Amino acid sequence: MSARRTRAATGPRPAVASLRDRPSCDVLIIGGGVNGVATFRDLALQGVDVTLIDRGDLAAATSAASSRMIHGGLRYLENGEFRLVREAVAERNDLLATAPHHVRPLPTTVPIRTTWAGLAGAPRRFLTGHGPARRAPRGVALIELGLRLYDSYSRAGRAADGTGVPRHRLAGREQTRRELPDLHPATRWTATYYDACVRAPERLVLEMALDALAANPRARVATYAAAVGVDGEGVAVEDLLTGVRVPVAARVVVNATGPWVDLTQETLGERTAWLGGTKGSHLVLDNPALLAACAGREIFFENEDGRIVLVYPQHGRVIVGTSDLPADPREPARCTEEEVDYFLDLVAHVFPDIPVGRADIVFRYAGIRPLPRADASTPGEIPRDYRLEDGTLPGTEVPLVTIVGGKWTTMRALGERAADRVLGLLGETRRVSTRGLPIGGGAGFPVDDARDGWIDEHLPGVPLDRARTLLDRYGTRAVEVAAAESVPGGMWARLWGADPGARLADAPDVTRGEIAWIARHERVARLTDVLLRRTTLAFEGRVTEALLDDLADVVGEELGWTRRRRRAEVDAVRAILRETHGVEVARGRAGAGPRRSR
Repeated sequence: MSARRTRAATGPRPAVASLRDRPSCDVLIIGGGVNGVATFRDLALQGVDVTLIDRGDLAAATSAASSRMIHGGLRYLENGEFRLVREAVAERNDLLATAPHHVRPLPTTVPIRTTWAGLAGAPRRFLTGHGPARRAPRGVALIELGLRLYDSYSRAGRAADGTGVPRHRLAGREQTRRELPDLHPATRWTATYYDACVRAPERLVLEMALDALAANPRARVATYAAAVGVDGEGVAVEDLLTGVRVPVAARVVVNATGPWVDLTQETLGERTAWLGGTKGSHLVLDNPALLAACAGREIFFENEDGRIVLVYPQHGRVIVGTSDLPADPREPARCTEEEVDYFLDLVAHVFPDIPVGRADIVFRYAGIRPLPRADASTPGEIPRDYRLEDGTLPGTEVPLVTIVGGKWTTMRALGERAADRVLGLLGETRRVSTRGLPIGGGAGFPVDDARDGWIDEHLPGVPLDRARTLLDRYGTRAVEVAAAESVPGGMWARLWGADPGARLADAPDVTRGEIAWIARHERVARLTDVLLRRTTLAFEGRVTEALLDDLADVVGEELGWTRRRRRAEVDAVRAILRETHGVEVARGRAGAGPRRSR
C-alpha cells in the first residue's frame, strides 16, 4: 500500500536517520508482513545485524487481510499437501502456547446435508491434487474420513507443553438443532473440530518485531520506507513520508513482499513470474442475532459452487468470507459489490431465518494471497505451501533470497527456514530456536482460571473490568499500559481532557494514556497505524469524527505533529476507510458513528 506524503522533505524520520547514519547491515529484509517479520525476528535472535523495511506499516496489507484463522488446513489434505498440514498443525499448537493472548482455540462446525457426496472424486483429488471443476458438496462420509486423518496429524503436532485440541465429533439432526437451532433445516449432521483464531493479527506481528528489536540492539525496522531500486552494492530506500532517499548495503537481501514478490524483483531489475495469487475478501457484520446464532463457533462450509466459506464471531462482530478470485497485484485489492452480494446470499444459505443486509456491514477488507504460480483448474487447487528462491541482487554479487508463498499459520517455520538459508550464506550457525518461545505479551500469560489472581498480583488498584480488558488486549504487557494511564493528571488535566485516565470520545473502553503509550512504544508513524492495526476500533465499526479528533490529538502530542499534520492524518484515515473498507465517516457529525455500507 502506497503512503501519501503528509509533509515536505524536512529530513529523515528517526528510523530512516538510523539507516543514513549506518547505511549497511548483514541482512536487509524487504517486506514487513508476517513472513518478513518472522524471518527478521529469527535472525535478530541469532545476533545478526538485520534491518527490515516496508513501504507501509507492519502487517498492513496481506497479513492484515486474512480470515484470522490459525489452522492446519483440513481441506489441504484432499489436495495431498500432507507436509504442509503436518507442519501447520504443529505451528498452530505452538502459537496456542506462545501467543495465548492473541491466539485462541476455535471450535469449527461444518454443516452437512448429504451422506455419500464427494466420495467418487476424492481419490483422484487426494492422489493428484486435481479434481473435477464441478463437484457435489462433501457428504458426511467424506468429511468424517478427512477429520479422522486431521485428528491424527493434530496429535502428532501437539506442542511440547501439552497444548493441543480436542478430537472432532459428529452430531445428528436432533443434537444439531439443540446446539445450533438457527442452521438451515436441511442440515442433517454437523461435524465439529478445533483449530484456532488470531484475534489481533497485526498486533501479533508487531510484538514479534518489538521482541526482535529488544533482543538485538543492531536490529532495525523502518516502516513507510520503500525499496526503489539498486544503488551500487545495495538497495535504494526511500522514506515515503519525507522523500529522503538512502542507499543501504547488505551482505544478503531477502525479498519477503508476499504477493508483490515479482513486482519487487522488477523494481530491483529482474523479471520473474513466481506468484499467482488470488484475492480473498471479507465482511464484518454488526448483527446480534447472527452473532448469537454462531454460538461462539466458526461455521465452515462449502458452497454449491465449491468455494469454501466461513462465518464466525470476533470482537462482538461476525466475519463472513472468503472469496478466492484471480488477482493482479498491481491493482488495489477491494471487496466489490458483487462479492458483498455473494456473501450476503451465503449467510442466508446457512441461517435462512436471520435477516442480514448491507446496513449490518461495519467494515470490509480484501487482500491477495501470495500463492505460487501453478497450473490449477480452480483457485482452491493452487498449492498453499512455500519455497525459497536463490539468486543475486541484479548487477551485484549480493545473494538474494526470495520467499514464494507462505501462510499465516506456518510463519514461524517459514521464518526459521529462511533464517537458516541466510545464516548459511553468512557462514554463521543458529544459536537459539524460536519454537516454544513466547511472543510479546504471551510471556507469562496466565491460564483462564488464574487470570484474576494474576491481575491481583500485577495490576493492584486497577478496577477488575479494566484490568481484564487490558490483559485481553496486551497480554502481560498490560502492566505497562496500566502504568501509562494511571499517571496523576490533576484537576486541570481532567478538566481539559488531558488526563491519561480519561476515556476517548465515543470509545469509553479506550483511554488517552493507552493511546499515548501505543504512540510512544509501538512504532507508530501514521494515524492509520493506530486505528487499523494497534486497535480494533475500525474493525468493529466504531470510528466517528469525534474519535478521530481525539486520536489525532493524543498521537499528535506524542509524535510532535502540527495542527496541519493532525488534520492531514484525519483526512487520510477518512479516505482509506472510504476507499478501502467501505466506511464513510461524515465530517462534523461527532458521535454519530460511521455510515455503513449500503
